[in-house]
Amino acid sequence: MKIDLIDTTASKINKALVHGRRAIGTPAVGMVLTMVIVTDEENAYDSLKAAEEASREHPSRTLVVIKRHARTLRDRTHSRLDAEVRVGSEAGTGETVVLRTYGEVSGHADSVVLPLLLPDAPVVVWWPVDAPENPAQDPLGALAQRRITDLYAVERPLEVLETRVRSYAPGDTDLAWTRLTPWRSMLAAALDQARVKVTSAAVEAEAENPSAELLARWLEARLGVEVDRVVTAGPVVTAVRLGTENGEIVIDRPEGPLATLTLPGQPSRTLALKVRATSELIAEELRRLDADEMYAVALRGEAIKETV
Repeated sequence: MKIDLIDTTASKINKALVHGRRAIGTPAVGMVLTMVIVTDEENAYDSLKAAEEASREHPSRTLVVIKRHARTLRDRTHSRLDAEVRVGSEAGTGETVVLRTYGEVSGHADSVVLPLLLPDAPVVVWWPVDAPENPAQDPLGALAQRRITDLYAVERPLEVLETRVRSYAPGDTDLAWTRLTPWRSMLAAALDQARVKVTSAAVEAEAENPSAELLARWLEARLGVEVDRVVTAGPVVTAVRLGTENGEIVIDRPEGPLATLTLPGQPSRTLALKVRATSELIAEELRRLDADEMYAVALRGEAIKETV
């Protein structure tokens, strides 16, 4: 069910949500969080599709904030809020409100979003593109327990990475880090099997890859060794090599969904290591809404006492 509202208010949107739920007989009590997506018109469809797929695991109210750029002076000074309310099969397992803001209201999107948040439920804000320089200080980011950005969506990811280091606050995370979860799990399992001291390390990846840089910093912090950054043709991260006194531990994925794990003195084995869809990354991020301490370690390259 879809309800279109032109030149509306947050109060009218809430009434439309109640009307829509009653019309299809769906309560709101099953939703566990509010997901706020701040994006532009170009990326709204893909972002919303990913969020709806993730909502199968995490039923949520999804608020999509699209700040429209007016073409005329009159439109820039005239505030307007349009909304599209979706409930039932049109909104995955939760409910969706697409908010399009015009004029001055675009600068105060938090005042529109605040009345639409689920009461007593966590809030997650995701910027698929054009994330603020300091997400925690952003008016919308300040409403959230978790703030998700994506270094893959910027032109100079390694430069922006340094900005993230300076602005980090508990609750920040980035999909460039989430993409590394399978790599980190496999590396931890490999070191548990080998039980040897790592004396050198290298991360191989395409140039300017933010995930590779985060992985290298994480390894440096956890293993206490300098990690070489090796540029390859990609795609994304292609290999990690850990030197030990018994030989190299290698996870190699030159392309495709499969990787090869090599441990000293053992036959090579094939592992599944595919590039995951955005919806899978978002679903993973929504499983834990507390501070991502390992992301902070990788971001800052801070050394800690535990081993991998």
